Amino acid sequence: MEHTKLQMPAATTAPLKVYWVYAIPLVLIHAVSLLAVLPWLFTWTSVIVMAVGVFVFGQAVNLCYHRILAHKSAKLPKWLEHFFVIIALCCMEDTPASWVSTHRRHHNDSDQQDDPHSPLVTFFWGHCGWLMFHNRDTNSLATYQKHAPDILRDPFYLKLERSITWVWIYVAHAALYFLTGLAIGWSTTGLWMSGLQFGLSLLVWGVFVRTVAVWHVTWSVNSLTHFFGYQTYDTNDQSRNNWLVALFASGEGWHNNHHHDPASASNQHKWWEFDATYYCIKSLQYLGLAKDVVLPKHKRRQARAAQQAKNAAVKN
Repeated sequence: MEHTKLQMPAATTAPLKVYWVYAIPLVLIHAVSLLAVLPWLFTWTSVIVMAVGVFVFGQAVNLCYHRILAHKSAKLPKWLEHFFVIIALCCMEDTPASWVSTHRRHHNDSDQQDDPHSPLVTFFWGHCGWLMFHNRDTNSLATYQKHAPDILRDPFYLKLERSITWVWIYVAHAALYFLTGLAIGWSTTGLWMSGLQFGLSLLVWGVFVRTVAVWHVTWSVNSLTHFFGYQTYDTNDQSRNNWLVALFASGEGWHNNHHHDPASASNQHKWWEFDATYYCIKSLQYLGLAKDVVLPKHKRRQARAAQQAKNAAVKN
């Protein structure tokens, strides 16, 4: 398909109205993360903590927000599902109902006028610009009730929508990083200044740099994989498979595969299209912590055909 220029969604306030609730944290956290360039705040431990955190915290978004909540690709015990949601909230990627509602609308209207974040408006719009401007069809409880009623039926998720608990979760986890670094630095050297230095290092690298990295990895699925890559399936949109995004986003970059079969727990349609998130789900299934894992479309068809043949044999 050729790229067709789109206008901003019709429900975006005209003239454009900055959505300060999102814009301020986005700009502020990006700005604070730049403190990482200070040599005083650099430690290899903090860099490793950041890198590991990109995967661990990012998986809470990929696995839980996306595949478990948005697409029902598997079921987890509620305590584990809520745990993953708390970890996802430490990425500042919004509440479950908001995230799921927006993503389901993206699938319903992918690269059409009502797509909340199609990069066919502009690349920047699809990447993160859509977050910074008010859209009454995206930022409202009525929209969440329409597109994610199943999420709001959970009292925990409904509470998150009716309070700022999700903000305090992010603040609390940032404080925990700082206090952990403070304690380790002080206990190993006996110097408060060393504790302060390591605490701030963990805070900047482990929290703010990691948050920004997870943001851009997630946003790249919305932007890069609708512009660059190959299309295995005709999905009537611009979704593409992009190996680089798949590498950093733990399999989410096989985006054309996902748009072809959004219900599947796996985006891996060829042996080399490695999907780390799927193997995390399979690991949880092996441990008895995930059930009703949705197989890829061709395997679902094979299973139905086998069951139909079995039923026919029984009748005969």
